[in-house]
Amino acid sequence: MKINKLYVALLLLAIVAPFFLYPVFLAKLLCFALFACAFNLMLGYVGLLSFGHAAFLGTGGYVTGWLMMNSGLTPELAILLGTVAAGALGAIYGKLSVKREGIYFAMVTLALSQLVFFVYLQAPFTGGEDGMQGVSRGHLFGVIDLADNINMYYFVLAIFLFGFWLIHRTIHSPFGQVLKAIRENEPRATSLGYNVNDYKWVAFTLSAALAGLAGSTKTLVFQLASLTDVHWHMSGEVVLMTLVGGVGTILGPVVGAGVIVTMQNYLSGGELGNYVHIIMGFIFVLCVLAFRSGIVGEFQKMWKRNFG
Repeated sequence: MKINKLYVALLLLAIVAPFFLYPVFLAKLLCFALFACAFNLMLGYVGLLSFGHAAFLGTGGYVTGWLMMNSGLTPELAILLGTVAAGALGAIYGKLSVKREGIYFAMVTLALSQLVFFVYLQAPFTGGEDGMQGVSRGHLFGVIDLADNINMYYFVLAIFLFGFWLIHRTIHSPFGQVLKAIRENEPRATSLGYNVNDYKWVAFTLSAALAGLAGSTKTLVFQLASLTDVHWHMSGEVVLMTLVGGVGTILGPVVGAGVIVTMQNYLSGGELGNYVHIIMGFIFVLCVLAFRSGIVGEFQKMWKRNFG
């Protein structure tokens, strides 16, 4: 019941937030929060560390951007197709990678992600290093003008809520319980008769599709799709977001994304702009050494010690 009240309070806060903060910044935060939640589905609930999730973020963004610029589709259809494209790529990459474990899995995903990066670098439709610029936001359902930042924010909020609900429903389903069993003891899950690789493949595909949904939405928010979205640095940033917020917690990636995106946004324009990555690296080391459970994880531990 307490958790439900917390969700309601956070939802109300999200609804009124654009009247106090810049809507585009908030929309960016929600896009990265969804991306981090999608990544956490793999790391936090399956125990697989992927260094290639930027490939799916960027694929969703490029496909949606190209469709909005060339096909005349409404934004909801372009986002849907971008999500499907990222999910299809995830299904292929998942088949190639889930049979590996540990560092071998991480390296395979990194290699495949770099392959995607160089494809988009050379492909003519992406604009190469210049990126895909001037992407139209269009009209939602042909009616609501997304050029208005407030309208765009609430559209992004609706997408985030859908993605968050889907992840929440997944991890609390029987399927999600099997994923947790695989994370805790894969040989035992295998001995119980579960086809472990199939479960990991489905989770990988779902995570890739949701990452593509985040990338598709981000492209509309900024009207831009660039190589930054598919670079391995982006895969590193989503790892940091998840660790800072709390791996294996439902709200941890949201908090972590909020911390990292806010820090990047406010530091990049100041005197410390050239040291943002150094500061992020320091935070990463601090979390690994002192706050292994992340912000949300440590708060949950403190709550249980004092009030549980």
